[in-house]
Amino acid sequence: MTRDLIRPRARSVANSLVLQLMGLLLTGSALPIAISYLSGKTPDITSEQTLATVAASCIAAVVALLAIRKVTSFPGTRHFSYIIPAFSVTFGSAIGALLFLRVDYASVMLMSAFLLGTLFIFMMMHLGARAGQSFYVVPFGKALELVDSEDANWLLLKHPTLPENDDRTPIVADLRYDFEPEWERMLAAAAISGRAVYHSKQVRESLTGKVEIEHLSENGFGSLLPNSAYRQTKRIVDILVSLVVIPLLLVPMLILSVAIRLDSPGPVLFRQRRMGYRGHDFEVLKFRTMRTRASVACVEAAIEDAITQSEDHRITKIGRFLRRTRIDELPQIWNVLLGDMSIIGPRPEAIPLSEWYERELPFYSYRHIVRPGITGWAQVSQGHVADLDSVHTKLYYDFYYIKNFSAWLDLLITIRTVHTVLSGFGSK
Repeated sequence: MTRDLIRPRARSVANSLVLQLMGLLLTGSALPIAISYLSGKTPDITSEQTLATVAASCIAAVVALLAIRKVTSFPGTRHFSYIIPAFSVTFGSAIGALLFLRVDYASVMLMSAFLLGTLFIFMMMHLGARAGQSFYVVPFGKALELVDSEDANWLLLKHPTLPENDDRTPIVADLRYDFEPEWERMLAAAAISGRAVYHSKQVRESLTGKVEIEHLSENGFGSLLPNSAYRQTKRIVDILVSLVVIPLLLVPMLILSVAIRLDSPGPVLFRQRRMGYRGHDFEVLKFRTMRTRASVACVEAAIEDAITQSEDHRITKIGRFLRRTRIDELPQIWNVLLGDMSIIGPRPEAIPLSEWYERELPFYSYRHIVRPGITGWAQVSQGHVADLDSVHTKLYYDFYYIKNFSAWLDLLITIRTVHTVLSGFGSK
C-alpha cells in the first residue's frame, strides 16, 4: 500500500469521533481515579463525591470535544489553538455548576481529568494533522483548479475506475461538467458504494472560507433566506448581551470620552449613515478617531472621504490606538440593542460606498439579508479593505457567512476576534 493511501487512513483513525469519545471517557473516569490512588487519596468509587466528579469531568470533556470539532470544521482554523480554551471553559463551567448545586467533588480527580483530556485531544489532533487531508480528483472542468492549492493532498484519477484498497478518501469532481459516460458511471458507483463524492465548488468553499456566487439560483442555500430559527435566537442573544455589557462599559467609555476630547477638538462620537439590515439605512455610532472635517456633497468626493487609507493623516493620536484595538467600535453595542446591528455579521458600509459597490459588484446587496455586525467573518479573515477587488473578495467571505449562518460559526468568529484585537490584524 502506498504512502498516499496510508495517510488518509491514519487521519481517519486519528480523527474518529468514536475513538476520541472513548479516550475522553477513559481520561475522565478511570485514569483520574488511578491518579487519586497514586497520590495517596484513596477514593470510594461508589461515593457521591466520586460519582459527581466523574460525571462532571466526562460531560465537560465531551462537550469540549464536540465544540472543538464543530468550530474547527470551518476553514482557516488551527485545531490546536482551540483545545485549551474549550476545555478551560467547559471544566470551569462544570466546577461552577458543582459549586452552585453545592455538590462535593474531588479536586485532584477533576484536575487530572482536565489535564489528561487536554493532552489526549492534543495527541489525537497532532496525529490527524500529520496525516493530512487527501482527495481523489476527477481531472475535468473546474476541479483541476484545486490541484494548485496546498491546503490538501490532491490525487489525480487517470482512469474512470474506483481506486482499489482505499474506500475512505473522498472523490472531488466538477459535477456540472459534461462527463463521458464511463466517468459518470464511476461517480455513480462511488456514491452507491458509500464513498463521499464532493462537488469541487463546495470543497473550494470549505478550504477558503469564501463563497463565489455566479447566479442566485446556484447558491445552494435551498432558500435565499439564512437559518430563520437561528436568526431569532441570535437576536435574543444580542439583546441579552447588550443589556449586560452596556452597564459594564459605562465607566470605561466615559474615561475614553474625556481622552478623545483632550486629544483633539470635536465631538466624542462619530455618527454616520450606513446601509443595514434588508437595505434600510441607519446611523452607526463610533468613537471619533479622525479630526473633524467638512461634509462633502459630490458623490466622488463622498466615496473618497468614506475610504480610510493606510496611515491616513486624518487619524488622531488616540484614534490610531482605538482603531488598532477596535475599541472605537464599542458604542455600536447601542446599535445592537436597538436592532440596527448584531454583534456578529457583515460590516455595514457608508451609504456612498455601499451604493458604489452595488453599482459595480453583482449581488452586493444580498449581504444585507442578515444584520450587519460589530465583527464578522470577513474582518477576522481579511481585515479592512476598500478597493473594488478587495471588496469583491470580502463579498465572498460575507456570502460564506450567510450560507453557513450558525452559532458555531459565530463562536469561531468571537474567538478569532479576540486574536484580531490583540494583534491589530487588518486595522487602518
